[in-house]
Amino acid sequence: MAEATEVVSVENVEASTGSKVTASEQERNSSGVSRSRWPRRLAVALVVLVWPLIWVGGLVTTYDAGMSVPDWPGTYGYNLFLYPLSTWLLGPFDLFIEHGHRLLGALVGFVAIGFLIACWLGDSRRWVTVLAVAVLAAVIGQGVLGGLRVTMSARVLAMVHGCTGPAFFALCVVAACVTGARWRRDSVLAAAGIGQSEEGARPSPRLFLPILMVVAAYSQIVFGAQLRHALPTASPGMFAHTAMTHASMAFLLWLFAGIAWWRMRGCGDLTLSRPAAGLICLVAVQILLGVGTWIVNYGYPPLLDSLPGSQTYRLESKNLLDAWIVTGHVATGSLILAVTTLLTVRLWRRRSVLASLDVAGLR
Repeated sequence: MAEATEVVSVENVEASTGSKVTASEQERNSSGVSRSRWPRRLAVALVVLVWPLIWVGGLVTTYDAGMSVPDWPGTYGYNLFLYPLSTWLLGPFDLFIEHGHRLLGALVGFVAIGFLIACWLGDSRRWVTVLAVAVLAAVIGQGVLGGLRVTMSARVLAMVHGCTGPAFFALCVVAACVTGARWRRDSVLAAAGIGQSEEGARPSPRLFLPILMVVAAYSQIVFGAQLRHALPTASPGMFAHTAMTHASMAFLLWLFAGIAWWRMRGCGDLTLSRPAAGLICLVAVQILLGVGTWIVNYGYPPLLDSLPGSQTYRLESKNLLDAWIVTGHVATGSLILAVTTLLTVRLWRRRSVLASLDVAGLR
C-alpha cells in the first residue's frame, strides 16, 4: 500500500507542475532506493574496511600489543596523523599494528561521515539517514571505547571493545544491504518469482530461525571474548564452563545453519539460500579454527590425544601461522554474525514486500 501511495503522489506532482518525471525516476521513488549511487558505494566501502579493521584489532590482542602505545588519542605525544612514518613502519611490530589499527579506525570514521552526508543528500528515505547516524555514532563510540581501554588499562573494556566491533560490522552490512539494488521492490519480487510463473511466490520462511542464529552468533562472540580476555579473578571452573558452552554452541549454530539453508532453499529465493549455504561453510571453518586456536593457546585437548604429534607438542610463543589462526578465528566469528544479520534483513524485506501485495489483493 505504501508503494502504491508513493506512485500516486509522484503522478499528482507531475500533473500539477507540468514537469516530466521519467519512468526510471518513478520506479526509484516507488521502490525505496537511493537517488544517488554514493550511499551504496560508501556503505560497501565501510564493509570492505571494517573487516580488515577487525583483523588488525585481533592481531593487536593476539600479540598483546594493546598497550604498546600508552596514550590516546595521540601516539607518543604526536597527533595521530602526524606520527613519523619511518618510526611507524620501521619500529617494533607491536607499535606498527597498534598505530595502524588506530589509523584504519580513523579512516572508517571519515567514510562513515561521508556515508551520512550521502544519505542525507541522496536518499529520500529518512530512516536510512537515521541508520547512517547510527553507523557514525557506533564508530565514534567504538573509537572512544578503544581509547579508554588504553588510558584506563582496563581488561574489561578490551573485552567489551571486542564484542562491539563485530556488532558494528553487522550494522555496516545492513547499511550496504538497504542501499543496494536488491532492496528494490521489483528486485525482491523477481527473486521471489512473482510474474515469472503461474504458481507465484512460494511461502516465505519464518523469521524466528534467522533471528535465533543472530543471537547465537553474537553469544558466541561474547563467550569467545570472555575466553580471550579472561580476567585474573575468573575461576578455573568458570573458564572451563565458558569454554564448553562456547564449543557446544558452535555445533548448535552449525545445525541451525543447515536447517536455515534447507528452509531458504525451499522458498526458491537465491538471495536467501546462497547466504545460508555460505553460513554452513563459514561455521565449519570456524569450528576448525576454534580447534586450532585451542591447540595454539592450551595444547591438544584430551579428545585429540590420539592424533599424530599430540604427545610431543609443546606450547611456545606464537609464530606467524599461530597468530593468523587465532586472529582468523576472531574475524570469522564477526563474518558469521554479519552474514546471519544479512540473511535476517533480506528475509524480513521479502516478507514485508509480499505482505504488501497480499494487503493490496495483488497476489
